[in-house]
Amino acid sequence: MSEAQDLRKRSKKRYGGGHRSKKYKGSRELEVGMQGVLITCNMNERKCTAEAFNLLNEYADQLYGPENFKEPEESSSEEEDDEDVEAALKKEVKQLKASSGKRQRRFQAMDSGANNVIFIKTKNLDPEKLVHHILSDLHITKKNKSRVILRMLPVSGTCKAFQEDMDKYLSVFLEPWFKAPNQGSYQIAFKARNSSHNKRDDIIKALAGLVGKMNPKNKVDLTTPELTIIVEVIKSVCCVSVVRDYTLYRKYNLQEVAKEEGPKDGKQGEVTTNQEEIKSNQEEKDGKQEEIKSNQEEKDGKQEEIKSNQEEKDGKQEEIKSNQEEKDGKQEEIKSNQEEKDGKQEEIKSNQEEKDGKQEEIKSNQEEKDGKQEEIKSNQEEKDGKQEEIKSNQEEKDGKQEEIKSNQEEKDGKQEEIKSNQEEKDGKQEEGKDAPKTDREGKGEEEK
Repeated sequence: MSEAQDLRKRSKKRYGGGHRSKKYKGSRELEVGMQGVLITCNMNERKCTAEAFNLLNEYADQLYGPENFKEPEESSSEEEDDEDVEAALKKEVKQLKASSGKRQRRFQAMDSGANNVIFIKTKNLDPEKLVHHILSDLHITKKNKSRVILRMLPVSGTCKAFQEDMDKYLSVFLEPWFKAPNQGSYQIAFKARNSSHNKRDDIIKALAGLVGKMNPKNKVDLTTPELTIIVEVIKSVCCVSVVRDYTLYRKYNLQEVAKEEGPKDGKQGEVTTNQEEIKSNQEEKDGKQEEIKSNQEEKDGKQEEIKSNQEEKDGKQEEIKSNQEEKDGKQEEIKSNQEEKDGKQEEIKSNQEEKDGKQEEIKSNQEEKDGKQEEIKSNQEEKDGKQEEIKSNQEEKDGKQEEIKSNQEEKDGKQEEIKSNQEEKDGKQEEGKDAPKTDREGKGEEEK
């Protein structure tokens, strides 16, 4: 640890650098019921506030015309002298209240409750329409009109950041966009700052269920949604809005939307926006230390403190240099991780295609196998049919042989009968032949 950093730490401890910056003393904070614009920045909140006022007033003049602002009339000191002290005090309080009402501008800076985040309260205008108009102009002209502003998110409504309150409020707030007959594709952009009781997955799940109940035709689309529901929780306040062109305008990032588009600008912008969010979260932590140092510098009026602040300034430069190197290293790491992620996605895609090819091959082999089994079954049935036919022919042949045998036996019987009849006939002929001769011999003997 360097000597300057060690001295800076001792200085903070000695002079109580843990108090909040003077900027927030006496200022109003973000509350339920407000409308406005939530703006994230790159550490320098004061410069961010000034840029935000300039930008918002420039485009508000285009949409709504110049702001009419009248200073309250000052009361005369002579009249106050004529009244007693109590009456004078009452009159002064009354005038202050009236003055505060008249001095309420269309844009007022509020304490957001989070580092590197400012909230500009709006009056008598539509914050979503105004912010969309700004981003549309930057997208068309490609003119970067901000140096420290990162994202500019409209806040059309606010409620308490508890699940029951959010459900009750959003069930009415979202009706103009999602309740039947209205419908649309949507995504949910959720972020919580300085709030530990809101779980991202629980909020998104409950919100998606609420939108689905309003109209089942409302569909989630994470690529090119028609509408984006923005939910930003800071401490105990939930800021909500419904916007269009959230993806086109790079998640409402003023730095990115003003960049010239390239062939891979869509994906690159998305990666850059994620890098900006990571960077913003890191700088939010660094901003706390910056606030402590700022308080220390504001309270410092002694020569010893001036010397300490000088050394702190030198240490800061070293720290900024170190942070810059660390930031560059993180960006390189993010780039490397992105390339590794892309490589893995390609590998997954290749493996999926190979898997699909194998499944097609298995399917083809199965169909071929089924075809062969059908062919074998058909051949078997044909073979069984032929065997049945052979068996039938054999039985028919055996029947014919039996018939031939029977006919042969019948023929043999007839031949035997014919032979017997012939023998009988021959016997009769022999008998007839012998009988006359005997008669002749008898007659001859008689004659003799």
